[in-house]
Amino acid sequence: MSIDESSQGEFAAESAELSVQATASGTRYPIAPGYRVNVRSGPGTKYSIVRTLPVGATVAIHCQQPGEWISGPYGTTNLWDNIADGEFVSDAYVKTGSDGYVAPRCS
Repeated sequence: MSIDESSQGEFAAESAELSVQATASGTRYPIAPGYRVNVRSGPGTKYSIVRTLPVGATVAIHCQQPGEWISGPYGTTNLWDNIADGEFVSDAYVKTGSDGYVAPRCS
């Protein structure tokens, strides 16, 4: 049994809606499935761990900036996502759907 093109398009749209959630406060992106991710005080592993995100977490990205290169389930990148004041996670663990910036650069 095959799926026609219109059904495939609907399925793709539903999948996209499941992977990125829009909320009143902004877009939230999922952390890679099965991972608990350390939140750091700056854009690199030399910065202290502020907290750890649980499996299944989603994050809002306020701004992004370059930092230490990290390899993760979504590739190797030096892009770090600011998820709250003084809180950063490597973009290599966040499913943004892009290899580049999806939020403004941090100032």
